[in-house]
Amino acid sequence: MKIEKTIHLVIFGVGNVGKTLIKQVLESGEHFEHNKQLLIKIPVITNSKLMLLKSDGISKFKESNLYLNENVKQYNVSEIFDFVASEKLNNLIAIDATASQDFVKNYIPLIENGFHIISANKVANTLPIDFYETLRKTLKSHQKQFLYETNVGAGLPIIETIKGLYESGEKINKIRGVFSGSLSYIFNTFSSQEISFSEVLNNAKNLGLTEPDIREDLSGADVARKLLILARELTLKKDLEDIKVQTLIPKRLSKKECVNDFNESIHELDNLFQYIKNHSKNTGVLRYVGELDITRQTLDVKLISEEKHTAIGQLQGADSVFEIYTESYGELPIVIRGAGAGKEVTARGVLSDILKLSSTLN
Repeated sequence: MKIEKTIHLVIFGVGNVGKTLIKQVLESGEHFEHNKQLLIKIPVITNSKLMLLKSDGISKFKESNLYLNENVKQYNVSEIFDFVASEKLNNLIAIDATASQDFVKNYIPLIENGFHIISANKVANTLPIDFYETLRKTLKSHQKQFLYETNVGAGLPIIETIKGLYESGEKINKIRGVFSGSLSYIFNTFSSQEISFSEVLNNAKNLGLTEPDIREDLSGADVARKLLILARELTLKKDLEDIKVQTLIPKRLSKKECVNDFNESIHELDNLFQYIKNHSKNTGVLRYVGELDITRQTLDVKLISEEKHTAIGQLQGADSVFEIYTESYGELPIVIRGAGAGKEVTARGVLSDILKLSSTLN
């Protein structure tokens, strides 16, 4: 079988998404070679401390390889640049599968050293607008690509759809939806069952749907970041400070510094949310939504009572849903719904970006 194209992935981060992505690439290798004449090699894998360098790419991987393999060195980005240059590796794609605030400092050096970038990490797209624009100027001047479909909606094609509509000249008036899988589960369950709010939170945590510190979910910060990314896709020059966010954490509980102290106090949320539930519309259900009004240029993250018959009101489980209102579609929005979180769908979304990008390479 003739291989028409070889690409080289440098994977930064071997947490849930990174490990799952490696597994998916290796398991699908034969399929890509047979159906696309595409060979995907993984010559570099790193965590925050170590890096595995193998010029012909790995054929199997366990995280323990990073500690036992003879090709392992202390993590150093400059040495990765030297390695790929000395091995004359082309079609380089850096995969940011970290959750690091700091790793994005490497994006511009990566681009300058010949890498395209695919990221599951939202940080780069939510930093101040000056960095956002500088990054895109650097990409343009070096003729490199940056794909990040999984930044919003995991494996759902949200960014691709919005980009396609916008670039075709369609006027997008509003985007709204439930962007968080954890908060989707929490309010879907709380609205449909006679159960205390603290019990729902504990169930969500036990199911692995929330962050270790559940305040990160309840603060609305993750929803705000996703909303900002969508706003910037539509060329709105906004920053996180421009988003009006309704936090779900009362002031008296936000002062608790220790995670354990907060967890022991979550029952104090029960009366508040039961009151909100009791006073919502009889035909409504509670949903925590992000809403971007392009006409007014407003960005809101808030708890609402939504009519049960709508796409947002019918949401179940930990699914996400996005409503895109455009001029052509009128009052009937384009609706995209599905699993908006999870390592499998996120990794598959990154892999989809890899295939999309590879189709443009020589």
